[in-house]
Amino acid sequence: MSGASGFLLDPDAKAREWLQSHPSTKTRVIAYDVHRCCGGGKICLVTVRDMSETDDPNRFVAGSTEDGTRFLIDHRAAARLPVRFGLTVRGIGPLRHLDLDLGAEGWGTLLYG
Repeated sequence: MSGASGFLLDPDAKAREWLQSHPSTKTRVIAYDVHRCCGGGKICLVTVRDMSETDDPNRFVAGSTEDGTRFLIDHRAAARLPVRFGLTVRGIGPLRHLDLDLGAEGWGTLLYG
């Protein structure tokens, strides 16, 4: 996990544009959900979203971009993420969303480690 200074998120140009065009008064979180399926396997889902009223702030660790934009990262994901990682935009049309920008090994560690 990261040191005392927290995680550094590095948005690419598409992510910076998305953040500017989607301002939020809420802190954004990198949520990590694990669901077990009937065969015993697990399905991991990572989303970048606004913090909700039902989120427990104690389950997150701090992260920010170089410009100071604050993010909170689910502690389970934080244990598997590098101290510095990218943000990008994926999807088309109304399904465009902010997402993590990790290499194959990074995604493997996050989802299957």
